[in-house]
Amino acid sequence: MEFRPMRRKRQELTNDECVAILQSSTSGVLGLIGDGGYPYTVPISHCYFNGKLYFHSAISGHKVDAIMNESRCSFCVIEQDDVRPAQFTTYFRSVIAFGKISILENDKERIEALQLLGRRFNPNDEDGLQKEINKSLDHVLIMVMEIEHLTGKEAIELVRAKEQ
Repeated sequence: MEFRPMRRKRQELTNDECVAILQSSTSGVLGLIGDGGYPYTVPISHCYFNGKLYFHSAISGHKVDAIMNESRCSFCVIEQDDVRPAQFTTYFRSVIAFGKISILENDKERIEALQLLGRRFNPNDEDGLQKEINKSLDHVLIMVMEIEHLTGKEAIELVRAKEQ
């Protein structure tokens, strides 16, 4: 599929800037096709590694059903959301990833993904992480999103400030 080019090219973030935002942020909103074809979006923690996004979840629910029915998804992260009331605008920076999401079945891959997530959110506690993985492996679902297209945008005011 060919993805739509950004209309306001001057405000477009580079791929490196988009990746940096995904690496530094801790959560975003996962967009899926839910029941009856309605969009289903859910806030979720993530870990970015080697061009992929990793998530963990309960083993059943609306999100899991949506993934099983349709792998196409999007994931949005807002890095900056600085409302400027007097200017009637917002100084924003955000990233949207488009791709396909799947559920990891292989235990080795699941453990590696859990280690990525655990080290991301609780670094320097390998013993605690291993205990948590051992305890939860049978009742946690691990999802991986293969990113096909990554785009980011920032407010024109931020672009102008960089140009000065």
